[in-house]
Amino acid sequence: MKPLHFSFIIPVYNRPEEVHELLESFTKLEGDFDYSICIVEDGSSISSKGIVEQYAGQLNISYYFKENSGPGDSRNYGMARALGNYFIILDSDVLLPKNYLQVVSKSLSDNYTDCFGGPDAAHVSFSNLQKAINFAMTSFITTGGIRGGKDSDKFQPRSFNMGLSKSAFKASGGFGTIHPGEDPDLSLRLIKLGFKSQLIKDAYVYHKRRISWTKFYQQVYKFGMVRPILNTWHPNSERIIFWLPTLFSIGFALSIILFLFQVKWLLYIYIIYFLVAFVTALVSTKNVIIAFLAVIAIGVQFFGYGYGFLKSTLAIKLLKSDPEKRFPKLFFKNAQ
Repeated sequence: MKPLHFSFIIPVYNRPEEVHELLESFTKLEGDFDYSICIVEDGSSISSKGIVEQYAGQLNISYYFKENSGPGDSRNYGMARALGNYFIILDSDVLLPKNYLQVVSKSLSDNYTDCFGGPDAAHVSFSNLQKAINFAMTSFITTGGIRGGKDSDKFQPRSFNMGLSKSAFKASGGFGTIHPGEDPDLSLRLIKLGFKSQLIKDAYVYHKRRISWTKFYQQVYKFGMVRPILNTWHPNSERIIFWLPTLFSIGFALSIILFLFQVKWLLYIYIIYFLVAFVTALVSTKNVIIAFLAVIAIGVQFFGYGYGFLKSTLAIKLLKSDPEKRFPKLFFKNAQ
Protein backbone atom coordinates (compact mmCIF):
# COMPACT_ATOMS: atom_id res chain seq x y z
CA MET A 1 0.00 0.00 0.00
CA LYS A 2 1.30 3.44 -0.92
CA PRO A 3 1.86 5.96 1.87
CA LEU A 4 -1.35 7.84 2.49
CA HIS A 5 -1.60 11.52 1.70
CA PHE A 6 -4.83 12.72 3.28
CA SER A 7 -6.82 15.44 1.56
CA PHE A 8 -9.59 16.98 3.65
CA ILE A 9 -12.58 17.94 1.51
CA ILE A 10 -14.80 20.61 3.09
CA PRO A 11 -17.78 22.11 1.25
CA VAL A 12 -19.07 25.36 2.71
CA TYR A 13 -22.08 27.56 2.08
CA ASN A 14 -22.23 31.00 3.71
CA ARG A 15 -20.39 29.88 6.85
CA PRO A 16 -17.01 31.68 7.12
CA GLU A 17 -17.14 31.63 10.94
CA GLU A 18 -17.39 27.83 10.89
CA VAL A 19 -14.46 27.58 8.49
CA HIS A 20 -12.43 29.77 10.84
CA GLU A 21 -13.13 27.51 13.83
CA LEU A 22 -12.47 24.33 11.84
CA LEU A 23 -9.18 25.57 10.39
CA GLU A 24 -8.09 26.69 13.85
CA SER A 25 -8.63 23.11 15.06
CA PHE A 26 -6.39 21.89 12.19
CA THR A 27 -3.51 23.99 13.55
CA LYS A 28 -3.69 22.01 16.80
CA LEU A 29 -3.52 18.51 15.27
CA GLU A 30 -0.83 16.34 16.80
CA GLY A 31 1.60 14.18 14.82
CA ASP A 32 3.65 14.60 11.66
CA PHE A 33 1.32 13.72 8.77
CA ASP A 34 1.22 14.45 5.07
CA TYR A 35 -2.13 16.13 4.49
CA SER A 36 -3.78 18.95 2.59
CA ILE A 37 -7.07 20.82 2.87
CA CYS A 38 -9.49 21.63 0.06
CA ILE A 39 -12.21 24.21 0.78
CA VAL A 40 -15.02 24.25 -1.80
CA GLU A 41 -17.24 27.34 -1.65
CA ASP A 42 -20.61 26.18 -2.96
CA GLY A 43 -21.90 29.39 -4.52
CA SER A 44 -21.88 31.32 -1.24
CA SER A 45 -22.85 34.97 -1.05
CA ILE A 46 -20.78 35.29 2.16
CA SER A 47 -17.28 34.21 1.18
CA SER A 48 -14.79 32.24 3.28
CA LYS A 49 -11.85 33.21 1.05
CA GLY A 50 -10.50 35.80 3.49
CA ILE A 51 -10.56 33.28 6.33
CA VAL A 52 -8.74 30.69 4.20
CA GLU A 53 -6.06 33.23 3.29
CA GLN A 54 -5.39 33.84 7.00
CA TYR A 55 -4.31 30.20 7.35
CA ALA A 56 -2.39 29.88 4.08
CA GLY A 57 0.95 30.22 5.85
CA GLN A 58 0.16 27.57 8.46
CA LEU A 59 -1.72 24.93 6.48
CA ASN A 60 -1.43 23.30 3.05
CA ILE A 61 -4.76 24.62 1.87
CA SER A 62 -6.51 25.30 -1.45
CA TYR A 63 -9.70 27.24 -2.07
CA TYR A 64 -12.25 26.89 -4.88
CA PHE A 65 -15.40 28.83 -5.63
CA LYS A 66 -18.10 27.25 -7.78
CA GLU A 67 -21.76 27.60 -8.66
CA ASN A 68 -24.17 26.27 -6.03
CA SER A 69 -24.85 22.58 -6.74
CA GLY A 70 -25.17 21.06 -3.28
CA PRO A 71 -22.75 19.46 -0.81
CA GLY A 72 -22.47 16.11 -2.62
CA ASP A 73 -21.40 17.62 -5.92
CA SER A 74 -19.11 20.07 -4.11
CA ARG A 75 -17.34 17.14 -2.44
CA ASN A 76 -16.92 15.50 -5.86
CA TYR A 77 -15.53 18.78 -7.19
CA GLY A 78 -13.00 18.91 -4.38
CA MET A 79 -11.95 15.26 -4.65
CA ALA A 80 -11.38 15.64 -8.39
CA ARG A 81 -8.89 18.45 -7.67
CA ALA A 82 -7.36 17.34 -4.37
CA LEU A 83 -3.70 16.41 -4.02
CA GLY A 84 -4.10 13.30 -1.86
CA ASN A 85 -4.76 9.62 -2.52
CA TYR A 86 -7.16 9.31 0.44
CA PHE A 87 -9.92 11.83 1.09
CA ILE A 88 -11.45 12.77 4.43
CA ILE A 89 -14.77 14.53 4.05
CA LEU A 90 -15.93 16.90 6.77
CA ASP A 91 -18.85 19.25 7.25
CA SER A 92 -17.90 22.86 7.87
CA ASP A 93 -19.61 22.81 11.29
CA VAL A 94 -17.21 20.35 12.91
CA LEU A 95 -14.09 20.69 15.04
CA LEU A 96 -11.25 18.16 15.09
CA PRO A 97 -9.81 16.74 18.31
CA LYS A 98 -6.03 16.96 18.52
CA ASN A 99 -5.44 13.24 17.95
CA TYR A 100 -7.81 12.82 15.00
CA LEU A 101 -5.19 12.08 12.33
CA GLN A 102 -3.19 9.88 14.69
CA VAL A 103 -6.25 7.68 15.23
CA VAL A 104 -7.22 7.55 11.55
CA SER A 105 -3.69 6.83 10.35
CA LYS A 106 -3.13 4.02 12.85
CA SER A 107 -6.51 2.41 12.12
CA LEU A 108 -5.95 2.42 8.36
CA SER A 109 -2.42 1.12 8.86
CA ASP A 110 -3.69 -1.77 11.01
CA ASN A 111 -6.80 -2.48 8.95
CA TYR A 112 -6.90 -0.72 5.60
CA THR A 113 -10.29 -0.13 4.00
CA ASP A 114 -11.24 2.12 1.09
CA CYS A 115 -13.90 3.79 3.17
CA PHE A 116 -14.36 4.65 6.83
CA GLY A 117 -16.61 6.66 9.08
CA GLY A 118 -16.29 8.14 12.53
CA PRO A 119 -18.82 9.21 15.16
CA ASP A 120 -19.74 12.72 16.24
CA ALA A 121 -19.60 14.13 19.74
CA ALA A 122 -20.50 17.33 21.60
CA HIS A 123 -17.75 19.76 22.56
CA VAL A 124 -17.82 21.36 26.01
CA SER A 125 -18.32 24.76 24.35
CA PHE A 126 -21.57 23.73 22.66
CA SER A 127 -24.92 25.09 23.84
CA ASN A 128 -27.29 22.98 25.94
CA LEU A 129 -29.57 22.58 22.92
CA GLN A 130 -26.70 21.39 20.71
CA LYS A 131 -25.66 18.88 23.37
CA ALA A 132 -29.24 17.64 23.76
CA ILE A 133 -29.67 17.17 20.02
CA ASN A 134 -26.29 15.44 19.84
CA PHE A 135 -27.56 12.96 22.44
CA ALA A 136 -30.76 12.36 20.48
CA MET A 137 -28.83 11.80 17.26
CA THR A 138 -26.14 9.52 18.67
CA SER A 139 -27.62 7.55 21.57
CA PHE A 140 -28.18 3.83 21.16
CA ILE A 141 -31.72 4.16 22.56
CA THR A 142 -32.68 6.48 19.68
CA THR A 143 -30.68 5.64 16.55
CA GLY A 144 -29.51 2.17 17.55
CA GLY A 145 -25.87 3.01 16.93
CA ILE A 146 -26.28 3.62 13.18
CA ARG A 147 -24.20 6.82 13.42
CA GLY A 148 -21.24 5.24 15.17
CA GLY A 149 -22.19 2.63 17.70
CA LYS A 150 -21.65 -0.54 15.71
CA ASP A 151 -19.10 -1.79 13.23
CA SER A 152 -18.90 -4.07 10.21
CA ASP A 153 -17.18 -4.16 6.84
CA LYS A 154 -20.43 -2.70 5.44
CA PHE A 155 -20.63 0.24 7.81
CA GLN A 156 -22.31 3.23 6.15
CA PRO A 157 -20.38 6.40 7.06
CA ARG A 158 -22.00 9.82 7.25
CA SER A 159 -20.43 12.66 5.31
CA PHE A 160 -19.79 14.91 8.31
CA ASN A 161 -16.85 12.54 9.05
CA MET A 162 -16.10 10.13 6.22
CA GLY A 163 -12.99 8.73 4.57
CA LEU A 164 -12.81 7.61 0.94
CA SER A 165 -9.87 6.39 -1.12
CA LYS A 166 -9.15 7.97 -4.47
CA SER A 167 -9.68 4.63 -6.20
CA ALA A 168 -13.10 4.20 -4.56
CA PHE A 169 -14.06 7.72 -5.63
CA LYS A 170 -13.09 7.06 -9.22
CA ALA A 171 -14.85 3.69 -9.34
CA SER A 172 -18.09 4.99 -7.83
CA GLY A 173 -18.21 8.44 -9.38
CA GLY A 174 -18.65 9.94 -5.93
CA PHE A 175 -21.79 11.43 -4.46
CA GLY A 176 -25.13 11.74 -6.23
CA THR A 177 -27.44 14.74 -6.43
CA ILE A 178 -29.86 13.76 -3.65
CA HIS A 179 -29.57 15.68 -0.37
CA PRO A 180 -29.73 14.59 2.35
CA GLY A 181 -29.09 10.90 1.77
CA GLU A 182 -26.11 11.27 -0.55
CA ASP A 183 -23.79 9.58 1.94
CA PRO A 184 -25.71 6.29 2.51
CA ASP A 185 -26.36 6.18 -1.25
CA LEU A 186 -22.62 6.35 -1.93
CA SER A 187 -21.87 3.82 0.83
CA LEU A 188 -24.36 1.34 -0.62
CA ARG A 189 -22.94 1.76 -4.13
CA LEU A 190 -19.42 1.18 -2.79
CA ILE A 191 -20.58 -2.04 -1.12
CA LYS A 192 -22.04 -3.24 -4.43
CA LEU A 193 -18.68 -2.51 -6.07
CA GLY A 194 -16.91 -4.70 -3.50
CA PHE A 195 -15.24 -2.00 -1.42
CA LYS A 196 -14.96 -2.49 2.33
CA SER A 197 -15.67 0.14 4.96
CA GLN A 198 -15.16 0.37 8.69
CA LEU A 199 -16.17 2.40 11.69
CA ILE A 200 -13.22 3.98 13.48
CA LYS A 201 -14.86 4.55 16.85
CA ASP A 202 -12.14 6.81 18.24
CA ALA A 203 -11.99 9.02 15.14
CA TYR A 204 -14.78 11.27 16.34
CA VAL A 205 -15.37 14.92 15.48
CA TYR A 206 -17.19 17.58 17.44
CA HIS A 207 -20.29 18.26 15.38
CA LYS A 208 -21.70 21.70 16.11
CA ARG A 209 -24.90 21.38 14.01
CA ARG A 210 -25.74 25.16 13.94
CA ILE A 211 -29.14 24.07 15.14
CA SER A 212 -32.52 25.31 16.41
CA TRP A 213 -35.69 23.36 17.08
CA THR A 214 -37.09 24.37 13.67
CA LYS A 215 -33.92 23.45 11.81
CA PHE A 216 -33.65 20.18 13.68
CA TYR A 217 -37.21 19.21 12.76
CA GLN A 218 -36.59 20.11 9.11
CA GLN A 219 -33.39 18.05 9.12
CA VAL A 220 -34.89 14.85 10.53
CA TYR A 221 -38.02 15.29 8.38
CA LYS A 222 -35.81 15.27 5.28
CA PHE A 223 -33.90 12.25 6.61
CA GLY A 224 -37.22 10.42 6.78
CA MET A 225 -38.19 11.60 3.30
CA VAL A 226 -35.07 10.26 1.60
CA ARG A 227 -35.00 6.82 3.19
CA PRO A 228 -37.83 5.30 1.04
CA ILE A 229 -36.05 6.72 -2.02
CA LEU A 230 -32.83 4.97 -0.99
CA ASN A 231 -34.78 1.78 -0.32
CA THR A 232 -36.11 1.94 -3.88
CA TRP A 233 -32.64 2.46 -5.33
CA HIS A 234 -31.06 -0.16 -3.06
CA PRO A 235 -33.74 -2.77 -2.22
CA ASN A 236 -31.31 -4.92 -0.22
CA SER A 237 -30.84 -2.07 2.25
CA GLU A 238 -34.50 -1.94 3.29
CA ARG A 239 -35.02 -2.76 6.97
CA ILE A 240 -38.09 -2.94 9.19
CA ILE A 241 -36.26 -0.73 11.70
CA PHE A 242 -36.76 2.26 9.38
CA TRP A 243 -40.47 2.09 10.23
CA LEU A 244 -39.90 2.45 13.97
CA PRO A 245 -40.10 6.29 14.19
CA THR A 246 -43.38 6.22 12.23
CA LEU A 247 -44.82 3.45 14.38
CA PHE A 248 -43.55 5.20 17.52
CA SER A 249 -45.33 8.44 16.54
CA ILE A 250 -48.57 6.72 15.58
CA GLY A 251 -48.47 4.70 18.78
CA PHE A 252 -47.93 7.80 20.89
CA ALA A 253 -50.91 9.56 19.33
CA LEU A 254 -52.98 6.40 19.85
CA SER A 255 -51.86 6.18 23.49
CA ILE A 256 -53.24 9.66 24.18
CA ILE A 257 -56.55 8.83 22.52
CA LEU A 258 -56.85 5.58 24.48
CA PHE A 259 -56.00 7.40 27.69
CA LEU A 260 -59.06 9.62 27.17
CA PHE A 261 -61.10 6.42 27.21
CA GLN A 262 -59.41 5.22 30.40
CA VAL A 263 -57.07 2.78 28.61
CA LYS A 264 -53.79 3.80 30.18
CA TRP A 265 -51.26 1.00 29.69
CA LEU A 266 -49.95 2.16 26.30
CA LEU A 267 -49.28 5.70 27.50
CA TYR A 268 -47.49 4.28 30.55
CA ILE A 269 -45.11 2.42 28.22
CA TYR A 270 -44.21 5.71 26.53
CA ILE A 271 -43.76 7.43 29.89
CA ILE A 272 -41.36 4.68 30.95
CA TYR A 273 -39.38 5.04 27.70
CA PHE A 274 -39.04 8.80 28.12
CA LEU A 275 -38.02 8.35 31.75
CA VAL A 276 -35.31 5.91 30.67
CA ALA A 277 -34.21 8.41 28.02
CA PHE A 278 -34.08 11.20 30.60
CA VAL A 279 -32.01 9.16 33.05
CA THR A 280 -29.68 7.97 30.28
CA ALA A 281 -29.16 11.54 29.07
CA LEU A 282 -28.63 12.74 32.63
CA VAL A 283 -25.96 10.10 33.28
CA SER A 284 -24.32 10.89 29.93
CA THR A 285 -24.34 14.69 30.15
CA LYS A 286 -24.51 15.20 33.95
CA ASN A 287 -26.84 18.13 33.33
CA VAL A 288 -30.54 18.07 34.16
CA ILE A 289 -31.40 20.83 31.67
CA ILE A 290 -29.68 18.99 28.82
CA ALA A 291 -31.42 15.76 29.86
CA PHE A 292 -34.82 17.51 29.76
CA LEU A 293 -34.06 19.04 26.34
CA ALA A 294 -32.86 15.65 25.12
CA VAL A 295 -36.29 14.13 25.83
CA ILE A 296 -37.90 16.87 23.73
CA ALA A 297 -35.30 16.33 21.00
CA ILE A 298 -36.10 12.62 20.88
CA GLY A 299 -39.78 13.41 20.41
CA VAL A 300 -39.02 15.90 17.63
CA GLN A 301 -36.63 13.42 16.02
CA PHE A 302 -39.08 10.51 15.99
CA PHE A 303 -42.07 12.56 14.82
CA GLY A 304 -40.13 14.47 12.15
CA TYR A 305 -38.42 11.40 10.72
CA GLY A 306 -41.54 9.25 11.07
CA TYR A 307 -43.80 11.74 9.30
CA GLY A 308 -41.30 12.28 6.48
CA PHE A 309 -40.80 8.53 6.07
CA LEU A 310 -44.55 7.83 5.93
CA LYS A 311 -45.24 10.67 3.49
CA SER A 312 -42.44 9.59 1.15
CA THR A 313 -43.36 5.88 1.40
CA LEU A 314 -46.98 6.55 0.42
CA ALA A 315 -45.91 8.69 -2.53
CA ILE A 316 -43.25 6.31 -3.85
CA LYS A 317 -44.51 2.85 -2.91
CA LEU A 318 -48.27 3.36 -3.12
CA LEU A 319 -48.70 6.12 -5.70
CA LYS A 320 -45.57 5.10 -7.68
CA SER A 321 -44.41 8.71 -7.95
CA ASP A 322 -41.06 9.59 -9.47
CA PRO A 323 -38.93 10.82 -6.51
CA GLU A 324 -37.28 13.69 -8.39
CA LYS A 325 -40.60 14.97 -9.73
CA ARG A 326 -42.55 14.44 -6.50
CA PHE A 327 -39.85 15.84 -4.17
CA PRO A 328 -37.68 18.15 -6.31
CA LYS A 329 -36.29 20.00 -3.28
CA LEU A 330 -34.43 16.83 -2.28
CA PHE A 331 -32.34 16.96 -5.46
CA PHE A 332 -29.79 19.45 -6.78
CA LYS A 333 -29.99 20.13 -10.51
CA ASN A 334 -26.73 22.01 -11.12
CA ALA A 335 -24.27 19.14 -10.67
CA GLN A 336 -20.93 19.80 -12.36
